[in-house]
Amino acid sequence: MPRSDRTAPAGETARRLIEQALAEQRHLLEPEAYRLLESYDLPVPRHRFARDAAEAAAAAQAIGFPVALKVVSPDVLHKSDAGGVRLDLRDAGAVRAAFEEVRAAARAVQPSARLAGALVAEMARPGTEVIVGMTRDPQFGPSVMFGLGGIFVEVYRDVAFRIVPLEERDAREMIREVKGLPLLTGFRGRPPGDLDAIARILLRVSRLAEEHAEVAEVDLNPIVVHERGAVVLDARVFLDLQGTPT
Repeated sequence: MPRSDRTAPAGETARRLIEQALAEQRHLLEPEAYRLLESYDLPVPRHRFARDAAEAAAAAQAIGFPVALKVVSPDVLHKSDAGGVRLDLRDAGAVRAAFEEVRAAARAVQPSARLAGALVAEMARPGTEVIVGMTRDPQFGPSVMFGLGGIFVEVYRDVAFRIVPLEERDAREMIREVKGLPLLTGFRGRPPGDLDAIARILLRVSRLAEEHAEVAEVDLNPIVVHERGAVVLDARVFLDLQGTPT
């Protein structure tokens, strides 16, 4: 079977983002991770990066309320744990206040943290949460992971793995292997999720891993799946800061 979803080059955006971060010996900031995903046609919410509270309020006005706001710092990897996330902000005043609050929360947890600003993004409508990840094994190389969100990952470790490169049949098999699949196929009156959209995400993450050996790990969690389409709400991209993997 020919390899799927490989018809268009991702362009130079990904290369520039990765090279700049490597030159600064850091992982991608979330706005950069969003841009990397966009270069591979991965779905992300409408968003803007803001350096101060006024820019954040203007960004929210442009995107449309309600919005989410997340602190952006190379030193704060777990933003929610650090109090660096505010959700469902419904006016400019709330956005300005949230900008200052997430900065103060990050400083309280890590006083030396470098704070670049904040990511302002549209709030996603409810859906079924899933997780897609990529890691590199020294022996086997990159692999892609898929799982249902919430307790299915945290308690049951309900995930599926495949070695890169993925074919379309691999992506679809991964989706159907997880025990929580009924949540995506219409369990007890729930609307079914878009399995095609999930498969496309898996294939595109596989392609990213193939084309950029400097990317050591990708964590897309959560991805919210709707009846039509899906959107990556949080994205973390870790680079190999010690040297390009082989």
